[in-house]
Amino acid sequence: MRTICKTCMHHCSLEPGQSGICGARKNENGIIVCANYGRITALALDPIEKKPLRMFYPGSMILSVGSYGCNLKCPFCQNYEISMEYGSRAERAVFLSPGQLADKAAEYRHAGNIGVAFTYNEPLVGWEYVRDTAKLVKEAGMKNVIVTNGTASLEALEEILPFTDAMNIDLKGFRNDYYRRLGGDLDTVLALIRRAAQSCHVELTTLIVPGENDDPAQMEELAKWAGPDLPLHVTRFFPRYQMAEKDATDVQMVYRLANIAGKYVKHVFVGNC
Repeated sequence: MRTICKTCMHHCSLEPGQSGICGARKNENGIIVCANYGRITALALDPIEKKPLRMFYPGSMILSVGSYGCNLKCPFCQNYEISMEYGSRAERAVFLSPGQLADKAAEYRHAGNIGVAFTYNEPLVGWEYVRDTAKLVKEAGMKNVIVTNGTASLEALEEILPFTDAMNIDLKGFRNDYYRRLGGDLDTVLALIRRAAQSCHVELTTLIVPGENDDPAQMEELAKWAGPDLPLHVTRFFPRYQMAEKDATDVQMVYRLANIAGKYVKHVFVGNC
């Protein structure tokens, strides 16, 4: 029988054996399961600033981990090989149990590692693995970071918040039609940001794509909504994935939009310039 997945606003109605839009959740015998549970496609020790987080343990390192799958379809995806190409990545994935990943994070304490960052693909499409691993990481006295597009239900968010120390959340623009073109929903993201900011450290990232979300009026609205207390990263687009032929964002445009945001946001950072 069909079963509805409630992890995000898509509410995919899935037949037995069918996967959702994200490619990571599946109907198995009438139950929605996390098909990418523990299936790791990328693992690296990164500077925390690369997440990007600039106001959470600056200068530290964090073990970054990703699986496969995403519930958006951004044509400019920087990690499309991981997030979009489910089949080939799934076949090459290496299984790491929550305990194995938590132990590996602890092994790198000597290198300045403070914990685990769930990143590269969209981690919340596999929230069960994030929850189970993050609990063990916390018990080991280390930190958990979530790098997310924010396109998840509040119910899924509540499962991981007790173990989450910081999040970087993409706020891709401030127009509903822009989010619809990406396969998302602006209100869903705003609701998740509001709730997350009540429980952990949150920084936002907006990638400026020429001709898509580079309207100064849109940035002003976004920054007004964010307010003074949520740090904002305004980053430069480079040609990638289905936008490989598009020009990179003009550097002066990025700085101009960052200056507009700075009228309302206390901490604004420019990236990829």
